[in-house]
Amino acid sequence: MVFSLGYPIDAVELVGTFDSAKHRFQLVKLTGGLEHPWGLAFLPDGSMLVTERPGRLRRIVQGRLDPEPVVGVPQVYASGQGGLLDVVPHPRFDENHLIYLSYASPGKGGGATAVARGQLVGNRLENVEEFYVASPRTRGSRHFGSRLVFSDGYLYITAGERGDPDRAQALGDPAGSVIRLHEDGRIPVDNPFFFNDTASTEIYTYGNRNPQGMTKDPVTGEIYLVEHGPKGGDELNLIESGVNYGWPVVTYGLSYSGFKIGEGTHKAGMTQPVHYWTPSISPSGMMIYDGDAFPNWRGSFFIGALSGRLLDRLEIRDGKVSVEERLLEDWGRRIRDVREGPDGLIYLLTDARNGMLLRLEPAE
Repeated sequence: MVFSLGYPIDAVELVGTFDSAKHRFQLVKLTGGLEHPWGLAFLPDGSMLVTERPGRLRRIVQGRLDPEPVVGVPQVYASGQGGLLDVVPHPRFDENHLIYLSYASPGKGGGATAVARGQLVGNRLENVEEFYVASPRTRGSRHFGSRLVFSDGYLYITAGERGDPDRAQALGDPAGSVIRLHEDGRIPVDNPFFFNDTASTEIYTYGNRNPQGMTKDPVTGEIYLVEHGPKGGDELNLIESGVNYGWPVVTYGLSYSGFKIGEGTHKAGMTQPVHYWTPSISPSGMMIYDGDAFPNWRGSFFIGALSGRLLDRLEIRDGKVSVEERLLEDWGRRIRDVREGPDGLIYLLTDARNGMLLRLEPAE
């Protein structure tokens, strides 16, 4: 069986064939030469956009990497975990050609998670507007979060707590939260803290540490995220308005020195994760599969893992994980993003100086 999206055959390199509990699949490499790629998006013309953390937005056309980056991308704070991060097209991209970028924004005082949008015209972004910054900016290069999801006319943004745990519990500070905006940056009046005079009114949830993956369930419309714990305690959370997910008061992880953090694993008023990982796998990009190429995987969560160097597949029943299957563990690459393509196949980005775009296909 061949799935090509029109790619020339010489653009595809077989990495290997793998067995899972429900499907045999092959992994193919579409392109390399990507410097720490972070986010992947599909455009209606069949091309793809990939962000590179140092600050470049790249196009992949007919399976080949365009040697010239897209012009007009905002300047980024390219330090440590910071840089150019996620990319998503507007839901009505066909009409308005808008692309949304999340990134670590530089400025006086350091960096902060920010979002900009611009119109993609050929190989150029035009009318670029930075319309949201998770202020205040701070020094340091950790925990920017920075995934983007559109749902029902709203834009959801994850913001890490920038390595300062207490910020995640401060309602006057958007760090360590999920932010909910209208597509133009306006704050919805039905946000949970809109009428709280001491809160950052863009906050939708809080108590989040460093959420690097977020996705919308294509069937239920629910939004899930994954976030890094410290030493252990990575979490999968169902996002609900106004909820406090507990960091750093409650956690299943320890400090990097091995000491206890906070008050334990449970506290009244703080929500438990759907699932947690101890030891950590460092979850990053995620998606819920809804395609036809792998019918027995439909409804499964796929989560890329950085320190775990694997692709984690979860099945959830009655709000709990009933099956966990670790794929590509022997292959051993840092998987930064996971996306379902318009062809129903699964696409991966590996986090490396010479990162790759790959695809999972059914193997007969």
